Amino acid sequence: MSLYDEGHTMAGWTGAGVATAGSGVLGWGVCAASTAGVAGGLAVVAASVLVTWALHLSGWGKPPGVRPRAQWGMRDRDTLARAGHPDCVSCRLAGRGRRSGNVMVAVPGEAGAASMPLSSVE
Repeated sequence: MSLYDEGHTMAGWTGAGVATAGSGVLGWGVCAASTAGVAGGLAVVAASVLVTWALHLSGWGKPPGVRPRAQWGMRDRDTLARAGHPDCVSCRLAGRGRRSGNVMVAVPGEAGAASMPLSSVE
């Protein structure tokens, strides 16, 4: 048994499997000088990125860093994925997770509907 969280997740393994299949098709297309094979292989590799991203966002991936020991199993879903993971590029691309910096919001009822940093709004 490993003492470290190695990040083996359903999203990671599925994405790696689809990318491996796409690489095989791409390699066959190069060897056979088939434009359709090369295009098909590239499409499958691109699909592997989307599949991995979708699985990560649905809770089958892992956030950056070490997970709690209870979530080390490959079949354990991440219950916090819906809210987004802090410092996770995938979650930020999907519009989830913590945003760094000041977020400006319009405050109704203020003179001229001024914008204020979110941290000062109560």
